[in-house]
Amino acid sequence: MEKEILIAKLKTIVKPYIQDEEAFNNLSEDTDFINDLKINSANLVDVILDVEDEFDIRIENEDMEKMVSVKAAMEIVNEKTAAK
Repeated sequence: MEKEILIAKLKTIVKPYIQDEEAFNNLSEDTDFINDLKINSANLVDVILDVEDEFDIRIENEDMEKMVSVKAAMEIVNEKTAAK
């Protein structure tokens, strides 16, 4: 999936959970969900569930632990969608 499209979809998914609007407006591959967007761990689980629904993939526990940044989420989504 193209990088810009994937980032746009992830941006839509995380928007309801962010606590830092300025960081959200500058969201890039280097954005960290917890440190930059101030998404708490409970909401990070919601983000992961929304990512699973949006891309019709299943994210295993070991991948959930890694999914703390936009870049990590992109890698996991690309890996899982390629394996379908």
